[in-house]
Amino acid sequence: MGLNYIDTHSHLYADDFKEDMEEVIGRVEQQGVFKVLLPNIEMGSFNAMMNLTSSRGDIFMPMIGLHPCSVKEATYQRELDFVEDQLKKHQFVGIGEIGMDLYWDKTTYEIQKEALEIQCKWAIEHNLPVALHTRDATKEVIDIVAAFQDKKLTGVFHCFGDGIAEADRIIELGFKLGIGGVLTFKNSGLDKVMKDVDLEHIVLETDAPYLAPAPYRGKRNESSYIPLIAQKLADVKEVSLAEVAEITTQNANELFSI
Repeated sequence: MGLNYIDTHSHLYADDFKEDMEEVIGRVEQQGVFKVLLPNIEMGSFNAMMNLTSSRGDIFMPMIGLHPCSVKEATYQRELDFVEDQLKKHQFVGIGEIGMDLYWDKTTYEIQKEALEIQCKWAIEHNLPVALHTRDATKEVIDIVAAFQDKKLTGVFHCFGDGIAEADRIIELGFKLGIGGVLTFKNSGLDKVMKDVDLEHIVLETDAPYLAPAPYRGKRNESSYIPLIAQKLADVKEVSLAEVAEITTQNANELFSI
């Protein structure tokens, strides 16, 4: 019997997959990735995401959220209203992709922070985990979620790529680390960090179509590449691939109540 995996963060509803979606899904199933969690970006991505989940609800599970790069002065209030409205209408496995991104735009810092805090409150109200984007903003996001610690906020720091100090703090707050293709990059240094992190704190993700693992780096990423990330993690941790698959899948099941 083959190994089972969950991709906890993938944008397979993106236009990048329009031409060959059936083949992409076939490869996902072939590789034992039996669930793929789809984080939303903004209103414009919502229908494509929901269409995919309604056509193949056996595999795909949606989240709802406003991505920090889509937090714009003129539209973010309307976008947040949309998220709040959808939370009343549909079942989601998490609030995401939310967070802060100070790589692309520092000028929206205050409204990014506001949007994150509002969505964290909704996550608590709806008893849902959060999928956190933290590009150049890990410390800021840690500080924000720490303020919700007594309210039982849970979730995952998606695309984790920081050091052991940050990893320890995130784990201390009760959050998981989302580990993807960056782990396979030659000079990322993430392998050294993961060596000291227990598997019980890790979930696997691709962030497809972005950040494809080696040997596909620079190409379109797919959820079927999850076993490549799992194998690298097994090598780093010096454990079996089966152990990585079992523990990370259990972590994802528990975190997202799948």
